[in-house]
Amino acid sequence: MKRILGMGVLVLALTVGSAMAEKPKPIKVGAFFALSGPAAFIGTPTKLVAKMAVDQINKDGGINGRPLELVFGDTEGDPTKAVAIAKKFIYVDKVVAIIGPTRTGTGMAVKKLVEQAHVPTIMTVGGDPVIMGGKFGPYSYIFKTPQRSSIAVRKILIYLQKKGIKDVAILTSSDGFGRDGKRWLLRLASQYGIKVVSQESFNPRDTDMTSQLANIKSKKPQAIICWTIGPAGSIVAKNVKQLGIGVPLIQCHGLPGPKYVELAGDAADGSIMPSTKLMAWQQLPDGDPQKAVIARFVHLYKEVYHYDKDFPINTHSGYAWDALMILAQAMRKSGPDREKLRNAIEETKGYVGISGVYTFTPQDHNGLGVDSMIIVKVQKGHWIMESY
Repeated sequence: MKRILGMGVLVLALTVGSAMAEKPKPIKVGAFFALSGPAAFIGTPTKLVAKMAVDQINKDGGINGRPLELVFGDTEGDPTKAVAIAKKFIYVDKVVAIIGPTRTGTGMAVKKLVEQAHVPTIMTVGGDPVIMGGKFGPYSYIFKTPQRSSIAVRKILIYLQKKGIKDVAILTSSDGFGRDGKRWLLRLASQYGIKVVSQESFNPRDTDMTSQLANIKSKKPQAIICWTIGPAGSIVAKNVKQLGIGVPLIQCHGLPGPKYVELAGDAADGSIMPSTKLMAWQQLPDGDPQKAVIARFVHLYKEVYHYDKDFPINTHSGYAWDALMILAQAMRKSGPDREKLRNAIEETKGYVGISGVYTFTPQDHNGLGVDSMIIVKVQKGHWIMESY
């Protein structure tokens, strides 16, 4: 009897051992966002969307039978911390690829590091510089899913041109994202017959911009374009209302979302800005290829994962989803080899995502045009599609 029991235990042990041995090894992907600090309202829900995307990818069979596993890090919006986390991802966790970070400044801080380590990285930042060349040479391992600042600027200028607006003032934050927006506004305005009659800037942590706006008011622009993310944009809206400035306030593509309305209150009413189609997806024409894709995403976000309870959808919500879906699509072709994966990502053509239809090229690691955006307007706390 003991011998029979012993053999049974042995067989069971071998069976369990065999099952464990056959369990596919996960493929690690680093994911770092601003989970604390001033950009946490963007970074925290971005993490949740990343988890949702990986959950869906793994339910669909993962990467050729192997599951994806996210390794998270909190940059706190701090470039130094972002570099430390990226080093850990690369040299300790041995990730195959990285998604994130949240802000242009942290993206720029890790740019050289991930490029030199040959780690494919799909960033979720708005600024153009992360995918542009520089003194270290071309950057071929870095991609990004949010629209480039230059695309958002063009969308704004096209809208203003249609409205017959010729004189504008610009008010930009002094951080990397704000400087990027200012650069493109000054470079592109004349192409659309628009003149910048006033330029002012502020620190993104400032709590009052009335002096800059008073200077702007004295130049009598037909519209004001503000370029910042976070609470500063709402402060600008309040200050514009306080000063009785009656011209349109145009915000950048980083602000569409409930937080802007919550912080600005009644002052948000009338604000205009370029946005991903996510913010007014139900108003899209039925022929738009993104409409059904966005509808499924919203269903998952609200009704399956219930993230909307704590983090209502904003224009940033789809960035991590698109990054991971593009990554997974490429990895199914290339496997987890970093070099082959980089090439496969760059070969992405016509991927219909939440934030646009992506087509990458060696010269364009964003792959989105002005047709990926809409112009939205805040009307009594709701987001209305102003221009398609």
